[in-house]
Amino acid sequence: MSKKAIVIGSGIAGIASAIRLINKGYEVEVFEKNAYLGGKLTEITLGSYRFDAGPSLFTLPHLVEELFTISNKKTENYFDYQRCEITCNYFYEDGISLSLYADRNKLLNEISSKLHIDTTPLQKHLERSKLIYNATYEAFLERSLHKVSSYFTNAIFRCITHIPWLNLFTTMHDANASRLNHPKLVQLFDRYATYNGSNPYQAPGILNIIPHLELEIGSFFPTKGMHSITTSLVQLATELGVIFHTNAAVDEILSDQGKITGIRIQDKHYQSDVVVCNSDIKPAYRYLLPHSKKPTKILKQEPSSSALIFYWGIQHEFNQLDLHNIFFSEDYKHEFESIFQHNAISSDPTVYVNISSKKLISDAPKGCENWFVMVNVPANNGQDWNKIRTEVSANVISKLSRLLGEDLASLIVEEDYLDPIRIEERTSSFAGALYGASSNDRNAAFFRHPNFSSIKGLHFVGGSVHPGGGIPLCLQSAKIAVGMVKAG
Repeated sequence: MSKKAIVIGSGIAGIASAIRLINKGYEVEVFEKNAYLGGKLTEITLGSYRFDAGPSLFTLPHLVEELFTISNKKTENYFDYQRCEITCNYFYEDGISLSLYADRNKLLNEISSKLHIDTTPLQKHLERSKLIYNATYEAFLERSLHKVSSYFTNAIFRCITHIPWLNLFTTMHDANASRLNHPKLVQLFDRYATYNGSNPYQAPGILNIIPHLELEIGSFFPTKGMHSITTSLVQLATELGVIFHTNAAVDEILSDQGKITGIRIQDKHYQSDVVVCNSDIKPAYRYLLPHSKKPTKILKQEPSSSALIFYWGIQHEFNQLDLHNIFFSEDYKHEFESIFQHNAISSDPTVYVNISSKKLISDAPKGCENWFVMVNVPANNGQDWNKIRTEVSANVISKLSRLLGEDLASLIVEEDYLDPIRIEERTSSFAGALYGASSNDRNAAFFRHPNFSSIKGLHFVGGSVHPGGGIPLCLQSAKIAVGMVKAG
């Protein structure tokens, strides 16, 4: 008889874990507290406008394709995507704008013509990012750093031999400032720290691996929107035999004599040989594992940043904008000091605008656009979010109206929002922190909670555990965790 596995939570890591477990011969059930599947990777509709509610950047698509491959299915029968010609548009207060093209020659021409600088330092910086990726990917993103066996591999040896080039002992900002020959480029590359909710003025320079994922391997857009990553994988999982339960909040993870026995929902017990927990690690220990020993040091790690997101139906088209757009603050350091030192938001925040209707025209009515507008904010620490939301909205509308030359307020015909409180309510992310712990020090960057537990048969996946947050790393967490599970 097949062994049973239970997955708690249907975020991208939970769904991926279910697919991998059923391919290992387990009977798999997924329990999701919400009425919908996908966690942060879901969608909302406002009138005639559709929005991808959560993650908007898609990199390393082969990690999604791999789930179809191991299931002996053709990816194209479920899921399709295209590479973006422009990875992002950047706008500065002095009127300069930069388009980062996927084509390297176009990118270099854009930088040299707009900033009037030699692009040799930029090319060398991109090569350094590639070197960091090649030296660390297998050791860090495909293995558990909490297993002794991981340290006796060629991958670790390759890391060790490249330590002088990995920027382990300098901050991301200092590494960028020492190599790039224009402050606008430094600010642009500092922004990549926000991809895992960190502060470039504190986070280690090894995070300069991130630009390689976007600017060399590429950024992509699913042809049916980001939410189609969820729907396609749920379709695959269901066809393979995974059973999904919605409106099913798990109350406790059960074990006996150090071994998993199942879960409890109210007064009903569900037996299982393996439990994979896709919940944020802090509420998992607080609520699901109340009698287990707590990894105190890890649980005290500084939370990542959160987000204040506005979903705006815009009754206008902006030809100067693309799928991804950034409007920078003038004082970037002050912005991060506000977030991480003062639990506050700068009056001049950097603003990210994602417009999926640029690629998927059905997401907005003709002549209109669907704007996903995000500002980085601190995790919830008791702030007055109603007041903050009103202030940030006014500042963002003023900033974008000035830089785009339009009265933005008069163009907004639909509106909704997410703040740290709503994020925590809907996704169980502790204090609304989007990525669990920040990577503002080396220990937090490398030694997040492991993908396994002292309880035999219990594993952890998702953005709050190793190797980190974001779609690619969540998919890798599932691969690492289920890789430790014996075949059913």
